[in-house]
Amino acid sequence: MDAAPPDEELMLRFSGGGDAAAFDALYARHRGGVFRYLLRQCGDRAAAEELFQDIWMNLVQARSRYRVEAKFTTYLYTLAHHRLMDHFRRRKGQELVSLDQDEDDPPELPASATLQPERMAESREQAARLLSLVEALPAVQREAFLLQQEGDLSLEQIADVTGSNREAVKSRLRYALSKLRDGMKDYL
Repeated sequence: MDAAPPDEELMLRFSGGGDAAAFDALYARHRGGVFRYLLRQCGDRAAAEELFQDIWMNLVQARSRYRVEAKFTTYLYTLAHHRLMDHFRRRKGQELVSLDQDEDDPPELPASATLQPERMAESREQAARLLSLVEALPAVQREAFLLQQEGDLSLEQIADVTGSNREAVKSRLRYALSKLRDGMKDYL
């Protein structure tokens, strides 16, 4: 059985020859993480959807300039980060994050179908608490945490995306995780 090609190979196939199947594979792999990152950063589903579309359109339009200089995820989340910063600059002075969930997108934790209603309610409460804690993190800590969790980026990749250094990212993640653990200690 052949292993799936790495992201960088898929992007090169798309950028060099316009391989639509390669683009489709990249989109399928990364759409969920990118969208969740945007949604949790800007807190507005409509804005996140618009930003999401812009990022993928930018990727398509810039494909001929793509060079493998880092992991594809670093490239993709750098595009997302820059587009998000543009969005925030345009909305200067407004609240940056609100994690209000739509009825059709409730927070969920993985759970067995055989759980009792009380346990399911407790799981929803835990998920809501975690989302609330993530929302309350300072912006730089929240961004580092979401890039790690949603984008599966390394410390070095997060530093590249945010224009920081590795130690600053490491510190931000350490403080974010500490705050999240403290906030969730009643559930552990």
